[in-house]
Amino acid sequence: MTDSKNDAGWPGDELGLPPEGPGSLAPFGLRVLALFIDWGLASLISLAWFAYSPWATLGAFVVMHVLLVGLLGVTVGKRLVRIQVVRGNSAPGPLWALVRVLLLMLVLPTLVISSDGRGAHDRIAGTVQLRM
Repeated sequence: MTDSKNDAGWPGDELGLPPEGPGSLAPFGLRVLALFIDWGLASLISLAWFAYSPWATLGAFVVMHVLLVGLLGVTVGKRLVRIQVVRGNSAPGPLWALVRVLLLMLVLPTLVISSDGRGAHDRIAGTVQLRM
């Protein structure tokens, strides 16, 4: 263990999260897998009811995230890979979930990972993705 503030021990260490197990920062790979599952589900909804319209797919994706992440802290994809989004100690609420998903759709904020292991979209919304 070092005394330097610049040397983080593990992703999430700066946030006071454990290095592994429940409550630790969700790894990037699981976050991406959850994103693909959620996009696939939005695509199926669009295909079944909206002739696979790209706008309907995008709309279904946004609505899923605002409602499910905002109220429950998980989407179907996140639940399947056992990660959750929290703001403080609870689900972020619909407003912060909307901010988060709008930034997520810009892609670049998602790829800008800070030393605390979070993407810019999570830092701006004050959220963190944890293992369940």
